[in-house]
Amino acid sequence: MPVEARPDEIVHNIVRLRICGLLRPVEALTFAALGETLGLSKPALSKHLRVLTDAGYTTMTRSASDERGDRRQITWVRLTRDGRRAFDGHVAALREITAT
Repeated sequence: MPVEARPDEIVHNIVRLRICGLLRPVEALTFAALGETLGLSKPALSKHLRVLTDAGYTTMTRSASDERGDRRQITWVRLTRDGRRAFDGHVAALREITAT
């Protein structure tokens, strides 16, 4: 099914665009990996993920880690189907704009 080129105000923010771009090709990334890759503090990353999650574009789940000796949990971030659709549409719209 072809992607509808459609700008998305939520995805458009450069940090959220980068978050979606990192999540698009994978099933999930850890909160820590996203923060490290993007060079963002925990509060800044949380703020952007809250916007994406409130829009239904991402989900976050916590799980225990077999590799850790302590009780801390890992937070996994996933792009939802709606998030993928919004990101793909936004990228398609940017391609149309830059093709002219």
